[in-house]
Amino acid sequence: MRVRHLLVAFLFLLSCEGHSQGKIGGPCQGCEAVYEYGDRTLTATDTLPGFHENEPRLLVEGRVFQQDGQSPAEGVILYIYHTSRKGLYEARAGATDWASRHGYIRGWVRTGPSGYYRFYTVRPSPYPDGREPEHIHLTVKEADKQEYYLDSYFFTDDPFLTPEEIASHDNRGGSGVTTPTMEHGILTVKRDIILGKNIPNYP
Repeated sequence: MRVRHLLVAFLFLLSCEGHSQGKIGGPCQGCEAVYEYGDRTLTATDTLPGFHENEPRLLVEGRVFQQDGQSPAEGVILYIYHTSRKGLYEARAGATDWASRHGYIRGWVRTGPSGYYRFYTVRPSPYPDGREPEHIHLTVKEADKQEYYLDSYFFTDDPFLTPEEIASHDNRGGSGVTTPTMEHGILTVKRDIILGKNIPNYP
């Protein structure tokens, strides 16, 4: 009987491993937060909480392309979240679900026919212990596929962004390393995204 139980457990583990390997992009903790926009009607532009009250303000923009890297991808939801100017994922009182872990500085857009997207936010700060460079997390949800994460946005003028750190990136969806420039009075970073690029198990 013990042998039978061990065999069943072993087969279960194999099944779980196979399911994990078949998941687009692999395991993705917190990616289900991409659905937490409630009853909002998503557009190609979103302004994240705290944008008007904090500095430096940041514009994150670009286009989302299909696998060929040329055809615009319409109807794609992008979800981002990042630290406050204190370097913390600050949650508001009474926050539930992933808002309690990702904090209140988060937003969602849905691309239009051109694939364009735009987020107005504030520049994140690194964690207080300085373990990681500044970054903005990014999750994508295509209409006919499950959600998966892409490489975070990073900034070339961040002293914590070392060559070793850049070399460790998988470039999921294309490189997330951006160069901030001042445009029309606001710090701006541009990043185009190619769906499926360097994504394991992408159909």
